[in-house]
Amino acid sequence: MAKVEHFEIPVDDIARAQAFYTAVLDFDYEPWGDEMGMLRQPKAEGINGDLHLRGATPHPTVVFTVDRIEDTVARAIAAGGEQIGEIQPMSETARWVYIKDSEGNIIGLYDEISAA
Repeated sequence: MAKVEHFEIPVDDIARAQAFYTAVLDFDYEPWGDEMGMLRQPKAEGINGDLHLRGATPHPTVVFTVDRIEDTVARAIAAGGEQIGEIQPMSETARWVYIKDSEGNIIGLYDEISAA
């Protein structure tokens, strides 16, 4: 079963965007280097997201946690979607990939696998 993991917002200027989301929505911001960081909900309520420099996905995306990326990608392809790029590691156990849905929207998939 999939659940919403986080959202991603591409930006041209991290500092400017961080200031905007802090001022307008009262998000906390945790930098992850110069090119991205995490927007955290006030009072730890709701879904967190990240700001990252604009790249391959020029629009906001939603990322879903799934049981196993390969199974979800196979179902997406069977339903008229497509995989975008390769499955990427985030750590020894966390991975992500983008897929395009049947309508051309890009969404992210995230899973955690046991360390082998």
